[in-house]
Amino acid sequence: MTSASDHQTGQMPRRRGRAAAANPATRFDPVVIEFDPAELDADELRSIPTQFFEDSSRSILSRNNSPDVPFNYSVNAYRGCEHGCIYCYARPSHEYLGWSAGLDFETRILIKRDAPALLADAFEASSWQPQVVALSGNTDPYQPAERKLALTRGCLEVCLDYRNPVGVISKNYLVTRDMDILQELATRNLVRVSISVTTLRADLASRLEPRTSGPSRRLDAIEALAQAQVPVGVMVAPVIPGLTDEELPVIISEAARRGASRAGYTILRLPGAVEELFVRWLETELPLRSDRIMGRIREIRGGRMSDSRFGNRMRGEGVWADAVADLFRTACAKAGLNSRMSPLSVDQFRRRADGQLSLF
Repeated sequence: MTSASDHQTGQMPRRRGRAAAANPATRFDPVVIEFDPAELDADELRSIPTQFFEDSSRSILSRNNSPDVPFNYSVNAYRGCEHGCIYCYARPSHEYLGWSAGLDFETRILIKRDAPALLADAFEASSWQPQVVALSGNTDPYQPAERKLALTRGCLEVCLDYRNPVGVISKNYLVTRDMDILQELATRNLVRVSISVTTLRADLASRLEPRTSGPSRRLDAIEALAQAQVPVGVMVAPVIPGLTDEELPVIISEAARRGASRAGYTILRLPGAVEELFVRWLETELPLRSDRIMGRIREIRGGRMSDSRFGNRMRGEGVWADAVADLFRTACAKAGLNSRMSPLSVDQFRRRADGQLSLF
């Protein structure tokens, strides 16, 4: 395991399997180290290996203070995300580590190896009031490292033992690996899973979200979860104005056909360094459409590329934002989604002191 020490930023050639093409300077570090492509060999030009670092944080629950999301606490066993979605709003969080929101976010992943134990400790605290915990609020709980580390699986096991409700959102088919635990949680009304789908176009997804499961595999995950009687929905997120908004009805229709019972959406938001990264991606990947897409984003964001105001940041404002909202409501009504939304159970919660927990 490597230690989190050295930091390099700057312009880099585009890498296969990476969405960001550069490491822009952080808001805390104005110094940029520029790379000379002539000094990099062929292997370096093709890929950058992912590095993993130990995260020694002594707490696991993150408190949410935003009225725009439907949970107060989330669990993030990983910081940084190898999925590499170019639009990810979590990218600027890497700057607090002294790393860049660009390639560093995709290639330098912190892991909380004791996340399940820390979650159990949090549930044991007398101050904990049973409520839905989200997996996760920042990065994908089923990013590639989860296949070997199984930290998310461990956290689900803790939720099951304590009978604490949990919400899961992911872009990865790997969520189906934990079907056994999800089914047990579902029989007690303790879980909901959301599969995030941005586009059904595999070629676009491979550039937007290079290391996620492809769109067809995410739909397969919805179908597998629904057949296993695990409550599952689709999150059309983010809707990218001028690029993916036209797909919203067909995504909802197809997800419903596969067994989704509910749907949600968010409009693209570009906080901090994400704006620069996304604009650079547009100009590189979709040069003929970039002006139109940026223009549409500004229409929804009041002339800006981003808007951090609560109540606006997830939905946008203006004529185009209203049109997307109407399109979403119509598609959900036609597909029969969001008609039955009962809350998850909180009255089954139990602590270790009750003498009932099997794993302790």
